[in-house]
Amino acid sequence: MTAEDSETDGTPDAEDHLSGAGGRHHAAAATPDLLTVGVEEEYLLVDPVTREVSPQSQKVVTWLSSAGLGDRISTELTCYQIEARTEPHTAMADLGEQIRSMRAAVAQAAAGQGLRIISSGTPVLGQSVPPPFSDGPRYARSVETFRALDDEQTACACHIHVGMSDLTRALQVSNHLRPWIPSLIALSANSPYWAARDTGYASWRTMTLARWPIAGPPPYFESPAHFDDLVSRGIEAGAIMDRGGLYWDIRPSSHVPTLEIRVADATPTAEETLLLSAIVRAMVATALKAIDAGEPAPRPRPEILRAACWRAARDGLTGHGIDLPTSRPVPATARVDRLLTWIQPALRHHGDVALVRAGWSRLRTDGNGADRQRAAYRRRARFTDVVDHLIAATTPNGHVPG
Repeated sequence: MTAEDSETDGTPDAEDHLSGAGGRHHAAAATPDLLTVGVEEEYLLVDPVTREVSPQSQKVVTWLSSAGLGDRISTELTCYQIEARTEPHTAMADLGEQIRSMRAAVAQAAAGQGLRIISSGTPVLGQSVPPPFSDGPRYARSVETFRALDDEQTACACHIHVGMSDLTRALQVSNHLRPWIPSLIALSANSPYWAARDTGYASWRTMTLARWPIAGPPPYFESPAHFDDLVSRGIEAGAIMDRGGLYWDIRPSSHVPTLEIRVADATPTAEETLLLSAIVRAMVATALKAIDAGEPAPRPRPEILRAACWRAARDGLTGHGIDLPTSRPVPATARVDRLLTWIQPALRHHGDVALVRAGWSRLRTDGNGADRQRAAYRRRARFTDVVDHLIAATTPNGHVPG
């Protein structure tokens, strides 16, 4: 689940920190020159002895709320999860510093309860079904409405918010970004395991979310009226609880001026979150330029786009993806190279070329998060080694059990 799930549970409004402004979409959140970007990261609590997920999120969040992060920290759907949020930034160096300090603060609070944190899209060890759910009326309503769908939502994501001036432009940008969703899935895949089982997927989290009635790639939006009509019909049908329950991979915020890109698994390192943030911001900037130039957004067939997302979730960076619009298989890395070529001018404008070049080089050499989780397992065929790898990656200065 995501930050908006806390809106009616008495916890603070997550997205206010990411927009830099209150109100709806018509309140500008970005400067005319550089787009703002903010991040939500979700972590899993694990026991350092068993390495299984531990349902102690409320204790850790309570401590953090009074010890520095304030309302930038919250519980999630299950008691295994914690969400933390940055403020909006224009400089990636500042965003990176805040991500690292945020992770360190959460790790320290978890250590105070005898626990560790990992940034992984799914649990490696543990996880009873159904999981222990967090308290709150919204969470209870979700369980009542979606039933067994919530049983496998111990799934953690990295959500990136980019400042947007109005709803119309947010929807236009969404249309332009849709064909690139599979590449973002392949880049960020970090959930190969589920409860001591290799799922065969690089991003099993993507597949668990795909079961929801309104999730996955968003539709092509003809207008704000079209968007509003779809959302209203979804609420009327009971497929979503409200506007905060849209689980599309890209969505405009319902109450603050950002476009939220929700594709990514929780990334293992702060550096990968920063890499993803720079790429996403450049994608949005490139789309805005295309919109201003009157370029139409590509319209891949919905069933082919969905198939491309499935293939990216299965193979990650190691296999083939589906080229859009040709529908032909191509190496996943080639699709990412095409994406980076498309956004190169925007990366240069924002000063992020070197950051992205270095980050992409590391991923091509070492693999994405899923590849590295599997490499950790292969050394001794122990899932505990995977958890230890994730503890060390999530907070490099954190203690790794012997």
